[in-house]
Amino acid sequence: MNCFQFVDDHRDAFEVKRLCQVLGLNRSSYYKWRTRGDARQAREQDDRLLAETIRLIHADSRGTNGSPRVTAELRDHGLRVNEKKVARVMRKFSIVGIRLRRRIRTTVSESTSTDAVQKAGVRVRR
Repeated sequence: MNCFQFVDDHRDAFEVKRLCQVLGLNRSSYYKWRTRGDARQAREQDDRLLAETIRLIHADSRGTNGSPRVTAELRDHGLRVNEKKVARVMRKFSIVGIRLRRRIRTTVSESTSTDAVQKAGVRVRR
């Protein structure tokens, strides 16, 4: 739950000044949040519509494409969209691509490393 939403829900029982003091909020931030409610709802609606389009593109790729490739597909369809927005919407609506990365071996076992050192002609104490 958003802190500002909490203040808005309880402003009938307590005064806004007191609620903001208890929660450590600025009153001006609360009132700014309150006036921007329509814009926030419009963005939520736009995000839902974009998520539906992303789900279609993601399904066409059999769930493999991540945000860079989905962004490229959206641009091919004529939508002007930023990759960061696509990544944010995908994260928000739990749309995840598959990562095909080679596993990197960072630790070499001790027996393997001593054998390689001995082959190089260096004496190893045991």
